Amino acid sequence: MKISIITPIYNESSKIEDFLRELEKLSGDFEVLFADGGSTDDTVSKIPDAYRVIPCGKGRAIQMNTAAKEATGGYLWFVHCDSRIPADGIQQIANSGADFGCFHIGFDYDGPFMGCNTFMSNRRAIMDRIAFGDQGIWIKQKLFLAQGGFPELPIMEDYEFSRRMKAQKIPLKVLPGRIITSGRRYQSNHPLKTMWSMIWLRYLYRRGMDIQEIARRYKDIR
Repeated sequence: MKISIITPIYNESSKIEDFLRELEKLSGDFEVLFADGGSTDDTVSKIPDAYRVIPCGKGRAIQMNTAAKEATGGYLWFVHCDSRIPADGIQQIANSGADFGCFHIGFDYDGPFMGCNTFMSNRRAIMDRIAFGDQGIWIKQKLFLAQGGFPELPIMEDYEFSRRMKAQKIPLKVLPGRIITSGRRYQSNHPLKTMWSMIWLRYLYRRGMDIQEIARRYKDIR
């Protein structure tokens, strides 16, 4: 089954070339759609013609939803631009036999408590059936569109989407491949403090705190 890789971008000049090299490692039946939220640097000019660039409004959820409607694959695979993806990721998704899932996660920063953070992140996906965007969420396109796409929130669109899927008892399959994501937010602060802040923000979200205030606090801890 064809896979549509969807990557939201906005002024990613410093990251895009590394990500393009990640895409070159992939094989199988896939297409790549970059959802550009109005980049003002040279990000778009660095993307080869083999990949589609879809202009859209700024905001990760808006960008991913816009591209999803134009995708032609049976599966959608949402990947962040600062991620290193498994070379056999296309095959893992196509052979998964599942409707919805993600990958294991790793970080490119090996600071204190990061091993614990990695373990807990993967445990959350496997045991609690909650996936975050940096784990490379994938889903059948028809199911994604039937769900109305990601909720168009300024933050936590991935968390809320996973919660909705869990409430409907749609299982989350965690594939064995590992996506390596940036650990820069943990480097800028003590990792344990950052981990606790993330857990606290999710708690405040569940308690109904205004999403704009949560987004403001999230920017502060980055």
